Amino acid sequence: MQLRSLLLGLLATGAVVSSMWIMFKPGVPQGDSTSAAQTPAAVVSSAPIQDPPKEVLDTIGQLLGSTPPARGNGPGSPSGATISDSGPEPQLDRIFAEIEARRLDAALQLTEGLIQRYPNFRLAYLIKGDLLLARARPISSFGAAQNAPAERVADLREEAFVRLQGYKNKPPADYVPRYLLQMRQDQQYAIVVDTKKARLYLYQNDNGRPRFVADYYVTQGKLGSDKMAEGDKRTPIGVYHVTSSLPREKLADLYGHGAFPLNYPNEWDKRQGRGGSGIWLHGTQSDTFSRPPKASDGCVVLTNQDFDSLGKSVQVGLTPVIISNEIEWLTLDDWNRERQELNKTIETWRADWESLDTDRYLGHYSREFQASGQDYRAFAEQKRQVNSSKTWVKVKLNNLSVFRNPGAEEVVVVTFDQVYESNNLSNTMKKRQYWLRERGHWKIVYEGAA
Repeated sequence: MQLRSLLLGLLATGAVVSSMWIMFKPGVPQGDSTSAAQTPAAVVSSAPIQDPPKEVLDTIGQLLGSTPPARGNGPGSPSGATISDSGPEPQLDRIFAEIEARRLDAALQLTEGLIQRYPNFRLAYLIKGDLLLARARPISSFGAAQNAPAERVADLREEAFVRLQGYKNKPPADYVPRYLLQMRQDQQYAIVVDTKKARLYLYQNDNGRPRFVADYYVTQGKLGSDKMAEGDKRTPIGVYHVTSSLPREKLADLYGHGAFPLNYPNEWDKRQGRGGSGIWLHGTQSDTFSRPPKASDGCVVLTNQDFDSLGKSVQVGLTPVIISNEIEWLTLDDWNRERQELNKTIETWRADWESLDTDRYLGHYSREFQASGQDYRAFAEQKRQVNSSKTWVKVKLNNLSVFRNPGAEEVVVVTFDQVYESNNLSNTMKKRQYWLRERGHWKIVYEGAA
């Protein structure tokens, strides 16, 4: 909390600069609001920038850490190249390092470079404004901006915090998200979102093992995560899939360069009474580089640059998007153990189906099972009736994927192409199951066509 309250104490600390830079709207011609004729002489003077107080330097030092991260050493990265290093975070990192070292003129020069590269980046204008203010007088207060919308100042502070925290604090290379237990061979990538860190991680399928590729800053719902109802301004938590791709030409400017709708609410959401619709991954409106960490109506929002980059890896109908409050990371050994346990459980279910031992087969289903309007009792009765006419059954599971659902409940989402053959019926379908751990055992609580 102390770090959060003191973070960027250099910023948002003057009436003149606040009105000049916080209120600055990227995309408006410079002469409309920030021309030299309108800028107070004290702000544009070439006087040396005053040193910030020790509390500010200490705070920035806490944020930056004693050693910078090795460029490109993201979680599980095989080659060291990370997309996050091509965004504004490395430059922000250098700017605050210069402030910590009391080289404020150098920090201003770097900030100018950041604005040149990202002309609509409001956070960069906030930093520039306060660095210019330091030429007029010492910076001694924290968040005491006058004549500036307090909510917008707070939003920019929070964006700086989560951007730098996400950039500086990456998990070790030999850790993977707990949720990516099994990717089918043709699922080339998986997306995992950490709403607490306002970060999206892209993983590549490397012969079944997830390997880190890139990470991006993202925006979530105005009221956070754990969506429950239509219009609650929250982002859902769960395992989802991209269902389509909407090009920018068919969308309002709000959605930026495009959108990838998700299958919210999924079957587990419906069982939990969660409602709403229209949850997308999408870009940012044209007059803004990025939005604050909590600024959407529930969607996950990226900068247009990041959306375009991410879009190259998205496969409609295949790419999983797992949204969590805070990602659980596992060592490769622990990940392998969980993966093997679940794969063994699924294989036992398949073999028990083939055995025609109906009791043993039904032992894999929860008494809370519900699907296609059937509860467990109706489902069990139907299966007994069907099996009574069978002399043999063969079941193959192809293209298996297993993803653990984030949250307090131990739930996994299992999807596969099912090839069913018997003495009197054969069919093929894409099936999805939800398995819930009950009293230490995995049980199926839902299954149906995917």
